Amino acid sequence: MGVIENSKVAAVIAQYPANIQKKIFILRQLILDTASETDGVDEVEETLKWGEASYVTKTGSTIRLGWKKSSPGQYALYFNCKTKLVETFREIYRDKFIFEGNRAIVFNEQDVLLVNELKQCIALSLTYHARKHYPSLGL
Repeated sequence: MGVIENSKVAAVIAQYPANIQKKIFILRQLILDTASETDGVDEVEETLKWGEASYVTKTGSTIRLGWKKSSPGQYALYFNCKTKLVETFREIYRDKFIFEGNRAIVFNEQDVLLVNELKQCIALSLTYHARKHYPSLGL
């Protein structure tokens, strides 16, 4: 897995329990890999937003990675709640993921990640600005 160049992002993730850090690093790599495989996605900026590791592109909507002390056995992929992203994901993957409102896909520590499905969700977020005017984001 690639080194985190943004020291603030690295510091936040370093505060998570070791078992959650491993899960966060897997999601991080999935975001970076999906970005490199997705047409129309150029550079991904890794930064902090709302105190969480965030991934921003010019063509998409921000994706955040998070863990909360109040739910120590869970971690999440957060999306902009003002988009149709989670609504669309829920429509397609209602039986595959746990959703938190219109803002997150939540994982339990022991969950097996559904890589192909997650990559589709990530790709839709990374290309959101080109798709946002389509019903169900063009799917």
